Parts: sequence; structure tokens; C-alpha cells
Amino acid sequence: MSFERDNLRKMTGYASGEQPEDPKTIKLNTNENPYPASTRVRDVLDQFDVESLRRYPPATSIGFRQAAAELHGVNPENIIATRGGDELLRLVITTFVDPGERIGMSYPTYSLYPVLAQIQDCPTFEVPLNDDWSVPENFAAEMNNAGVKLTFLVNPHAPSGHLVPAEQITQLAQQLDSILLLDEAYIDFTGEKATSPALAVASNNVIILRTLSKGYSLAGLRFGYGIGPESLIEPMMTKTRDSYNLDGISQQVAEAALRDQEHARKSWKKVISERTRVQSALAEMGFIVPDSHTNFLLATVPLGKRPAEEERVEEMDNAETLYKKLKERHILVRYFNAPRMQDKLRISIGTPEENDRLLNAIREIYGSR
Repeated sequence: MSFERDNLRKMTGYASGEQPEDPKTIKLNTNENPYPASTRVRDVLDQFDVESLRRYPPATSIGFRQAAAELHGVNPENIIATRGGDELLRLVITTFVDPGERIGMSYPTYSLYPVLAQIQDCPTFEVPLNDDWSVPENFAAEMNNAGVKLTFLVNPHAPSGHLVPAEQITQLAQQLDSILLLDEAYIDFTGEKATSPALAVASNNVIILRTLSKGYSLAGLRFGYGIGPESLIEPMMTKTRDSYNLDGISQQVAEAALRDQEHARKSWKKVISERTRVQSALAEMGFIVPDSHTNFLLATVPLGKRPAEEERVEEMDNAETLYKKLKERHILVRYFNAPRMQDKLRISIGTPEENDRLLNAIREIYGSR
């Protein structure tokens, strides 16, 4: 006998990026920031009062929410703090979407979206992106015609790194009949202000997702937040959010990191610089690498190349082969065995030393050809 819900028994769960077993392996597969968090984070941890752990933390993370509100020029009532951006995604679904109602998204997109939809027993509706990864002009119309209740859009896009202009985002929000969850997990690496939280606050249907995992080097902390009109934030805060969803240590660390904008911006600038260098080097080796506004690149592996190794008859004509050969050299990148992705690798930007190791390994695999 199985007590598992029928829809869960039929589904496949989310597959996280693999973790290395060898400490010498470099991780360029999970889009982590290669640079350390603010020294203010260390100060918080060094000075944290362990005695305070016997008491519950601030229930609504008010200190962090005030810091985020000041940063974005909104009110604390427009901010909800969550256990990573993923908790916000789950909250939006469970608060606003009934089982059986449709959830819309682009294709390809963040692979957790359809998993969360399946958990809620909601069918998904996907609109393919254009060949250049841009959002089709009929995107909102397609969603409306399908009767979508909630639309997910990640911007900058994962896994391509494409950035949808702010004007188009505003237009989409106005055209959609559904809630628009704008996932800005990688917004810190755009080098520009792609959207304004004022868009969400002034709307009645937009929630912006932000995270400290990428831009603030705190992936291990699991801390994110949402920005939106009070009419959307309030029911999540008071009804569907877990009580005391964020511990006291996390709240203090996250606030300290968010308030040190000078440190964060320096790390973003270094990532952007290395992203440009790696993109140029890969292009010189024949890879097709579109411009990215994230901390990763989506590289199409060149066809017809042969590895300069024993298997000289083997064509280096697919990304999976290169992924495996890099893994043999203790370098992890991300390979997706999915439509439109089989000939591509997603490569996170590492430190200059890690990036050099990646590029040298690829040159070694391909040889001088």
C-alpha cells in the first residue's frame, strides 16, 4: 500500500546540480558566486549571541525587510523574506493557484517551476522562446488564451543569460490576466537596472523574486525575498508562510550582506569582467556563446571537432561528450539532456584561476586544431 498522492507518485523530482566528491574539483555547474561574502557577514557570525537561540527569532524578519525596503525605495509591507527564492515560488503557487489551474512559463526555463506545479497538481503551459532566447510578442496572449492563473518568467533568463528589456516586462505585466512572477535571481549581474521594484509595487499582479544566493555569495544560507504590492504580499505573510520561517542567524547575516552594497557591487563587477573574458576565449575556440547578463554562459559546442586523444575517431559533436571529458579532469559544468539544449553546456563563471583551468582543459581536449 502506498499513501503517496497519485500526482506525486507519477512525477520526477527536481535534480540539483551535482556536488563534487573530490575536493580538487572546481564547480562551474551551479551558478555560485566565486567570491566571498561581505566581511560584515563574518562579523555577525563572530559576534552572534548564542544565548539568543533559546528564543524564537523575529517572526516576519522585520530587520531584513526594512533593509530591503530602503534599498529598493519601497515599504517593508512590500517585502516578504523567504527561505531562498524557492520558498517564495512555492508560496505564490499555494497562495494563489488552486489545484487543477494552469501555471504558465517559457521553454526552456528554470526546471523547478514544472516540479512545483506538479506538486500542486497543476498542469503547465509552455511558450517556446525565440531562437535568440527572446520572449515572443504573443507570449501574454498565449498565456491568456490558455487561461493561465500564474506566469513564471525568469529575467535574466536561465539558462541562456538573455535579458528582457524593462519596457517589454512592463508591457507583459499590463497584458497578462494572470499574476506575473518575475524571477530576478541573476539581476545583480546585468550591469544595469533591468527592472524597477516600483513596477511590482505599482501593479496589482507582479511579484519580483530576489535572492542572496548569487549576487551576495550566500548560496549556503538559503535566503531570498519577494517584492510586490501589499495585496499580494500580505496573504503570503499572514496565511501561507511558515511561522518563523527564517532563523535568527540567517536574518542577521542576510541583513548585513544586503547593507554592504559596496562589497557586493565589487564582486558583481569582477564576475562581469571574467564573463566577458571567458566568452571571448570560448568564441575563439569555435563555441557559439550569446551575450549573457548572468554569472554563467550558455555555450554551444562546435560540431565536427575531434578530441586530441586516443579516441580520434570520436566526433566531439555533442555537449555531453565534452561535459564528461571535463569531469574526468575534475571540472564540473552543467549539461541538460533536453530539447534545444543537447548541444550546449551551461558554464558558471569562476575565479580567474578556475576559468583558466577550464579554458586550458578545453584546449587540451581539442588540441591545436
